[in-house]
Parts: sequence; structure tokens; C-alpha cells
Amino acid sequence: MDKVMAAAARAVADIPDGATLAVGGFGLCGIPSTLIAALAETDVCGLRVVSNNCGVDDWGLGLLLRAGRIARMTSSYVGENKEFARQYLAGELEVELTPQGTLAERLRAGGTGIPAFYTPAGVGTQVEEGGLPWRHTRDGGVAVASPPKETREFGGRRYLLEEAITADFALVRAAVADRHGNCVFHAAARNFNPLCAMAGRVTVVEAERIVEAGELPPDAVHLPGVYVDRVVAADAALDKRIERRTVRRVRIGAVTAVSHTESEEK
Repeated sequence: MDKVMAAAARAVADIPDGATLAVGGFGLCGIPSTLIAALAETDVCGLRVVSNNCGVDDWGLGLLLRAGRIARMTSSYVGENKEFARQYLAGELEVELTPQGTLAERLRAGGTGIPAFYTPAGVGTQVEEGGLPWRHTRDGGVAVASPPKETREFGGRRYLLEEAITADFALVRAAVADRHGNCVFHAAARNFNPLCAMAGRVTVVEAERIVEAGELPPDAVHLPGVYVDRVVAADAALDKRIERRTVRRVRIGAVTAVSHTESEEK
């Protein structure tokens, strides 16, 4: 079955207001920038997004956030987005912070039909006890707080019950995809993209390269096409962004050089 669509705009056209989206990527590595840009051109709003992070102020999911399209985020890390912090503290955005490994497993569980699982992450903290502010009031109070979690002992150790995550749509970026939706991811882009793809009821993949069916060796496939509904070509004109650039001086003999450390999708 050929799943390739001609345009990203058509691939996201049926995402409605209030939809839940699982969005792949890790930092700015492997984010579905083409699909996000296409979605930003629509007027869809009230989105409930599940993603490791929320991009930066002017890139990735930050574009939808800045436009006021996101109502709720489920994430593990949001430290690089000032607008995110502003909206959260002003009571404009609901935020469920989840330990990173727990978030990954919740998505995987959703994709494999497991409704919930027990984990030691968060035991003895406010994750277990509840009361974490999910949404603030405009005057700094707590409008919505996290509920307490069910616990159970196994082998003399206490664990928390965490529920699986499924999404109405998943937006994913692959390095290579074939026309049947089989995907290959590169490096850190493999962290969350396959998990988001599995958790989506409708999964849309943007691929840097699209090949014919049968060109990918079976052993090279990271995500089987059974999880994928639509494939579009990634827009090569969109830059790959550096999340944080740091500069330090390195002394080599009598010469002082400047070394750049960059986090970038390769």
C-alpha cells in the first residue's frame, strides 16, 4: 500500500481542534519540522501535545505554542523555551511534567496495547503524592493539580502505577522511509520518534528520503510500516537548528583557540 502523500498540508488537514498529538524528537534532533510548519499554517487550536520537550521559542513546537494553539503539554523537559514558562506561570497552559523514562514507557505501552504499568520512578516524591501544579491561576495559585498515584509493592519495593498514553495523531520524522511506511531513524532521533509513532491512532511521517518498497533491508527497519498511515517528504529548505551553542577557550601551546560545542541534528 503506497502511503506517500504529495503535501504536508494535506497530511495534517484533518487534525481537529482539541486533538491529542504525540510529537517525536529529542531536543531539536529529529523533530517533524515540516509537519509542524504545515500545522502552524492552519487555524487548529486547543491541542493537547505529548512530546519530550516543546522546542524553542521560534522553532519546532514553539511555533504552535507562541501562536496560542497548544492547551496542554505532557513533557519531561521544557527548559529552553521562555514562552513556555511564561504561559505556564500565567495560567495559560496546562503542563504535566513526567520523568523522561516514564514518558517513553507510557508511549510504548500505549502503542503495544498495555493500559498501565508499575515503575519505581517518582516513588516518595510529589509525583506519587500528587499536588504538582498542572495549571496555575493568573494570580499564581494552583487551578489544577496532579492526582496521587496508586502504589503497590513487588519484592519488598514500592512502585507507582502509570497509565499508558495514546494520541489521536502522531507527527514523526524519519531519516528514510519507504512507500509502505517502514522507517529508519538516525541517532538521537530514534529516542522518541518510534514510540510516538506507535502511540498514534493516525501516524504521519515526514522523511528526509523516501525510497521504493523493498529497498530497505528488513534488519535495518526501526519502525514497521504497520504503525504508519501517511508519509510525506521533509522540506529540505527548513534549517536544522542548534538548540544551544557554547563557546570555550582552549589553550594549545602558545595559541588560544575558540572551540565550539554544538548540539545539532546530523
